[in-house]
Amino acid sequence: MAKSRKLEETIALLTKIRADPTSEAGIKTLTQVLNSQYSIAVSQAAKLIGESDLHSLIPELVAAFDRFITEDADPDPGCLAKMRIAEALYRLDHSNEALFLQGVRHRQMEPVRGGREDTAAALRGVCALGLVRINYVHVLNELADLLADPEPEARIAAARAIAYHGSEQGLPLLRLRVLIGDQPSVISECLVALLELDAERSLPLITQCLYAKKTPIGEDAELAEVAALALGETRSPQAFEVLRTWWKQIKAPELRQTGLMAIAMLRHDDAIDFLISLIADGQLEDSKTALSALGICRSDAALWQRVSEAVNLRDEAVLRQMLRSLS
Repeated sequence: MAKSRKLEETIALLTKIRADPTSEAGIKTLTQVLNSQYSIAVSQAAKLIGESDLHSLIPELVAAFDRFITEDADPDPGCLAKMRIAEALYRLDHSNEALFLQGVRHRQMEPVRGGREDTAAALRGVCALGLVRINYVHVLNELADLLADPEPEARIAAARAIAYHGSEQGLPLLRLRVLIGDQPSVISECLVALLELDAERSLPLITQCLYAKKTPIGEDAELAEVAALALGETRSPQAFEVLRTWWKQIKAPELRQTGLMAIAMLRHDDAIDFLISLIADGQLEDSKTALSALGICRSDAALWQRVSEAVNLRDEAVLRQMLRSLS
């Protein structure tokens, strides 16, 4: 009970200085909290330091990180304090190669029902970004290891860090991860990263994902969905042609909906024209889906006027009702 009360008092100190953390009292309180044993309070202090650009407290952040990472999991359950400290140091442009290397390689196994789980995946991801930012010479080796991490959260972070690195040397790593296969969330990040690094050379692989078969008679719907949405994020004319050709061939209603949403995400003139033509002349289900997809563009008054005109010319009650609900 005494420990819980002390923690509450420590967090209360942070609440008092939150409005002005850069004041003399604020810096004194943040230093005091960073030196405390309470990981929850330390994590909140670190977040506040990063948001407030308090470079003067970098030594205290580093000292707290070193203290927590050399102990077992009990002082820092969920690895939250170390992760928030690493985030703050990243935001503050701190160039500490040794610290980020410690973090990107750190594992913290904690008991859960039925066994133990690693809670340091988020920390590894933040430290990967830190290594990219400081131009660590062997960063791609670390990112390759992270892309093979047992935790999907860490693999997602690796894909983002490779995109942030910006080098075409990361392309083979991402392609291998996609071809080996993974959870949809991981594949999605890898495809987005591939398109960011080199859309032209990556387009054939993304197209291959669209047409992948899980069985001899059916599409791999999850892979096709993440590939379509990744293409939608590119806003590329080439992506529109790929998506339109694919959409015309697929039969699954869910994938057809995803395809039209991805086309709408392109916000390209040809893509918009295609969706409006579906509203005006397509099968009713396709018209409804196209209208729903174009809902993401309703803040564009001129475009939405064109959509409204297409709906009114079609003269279908269900489309008019949808238009009213979207407007």
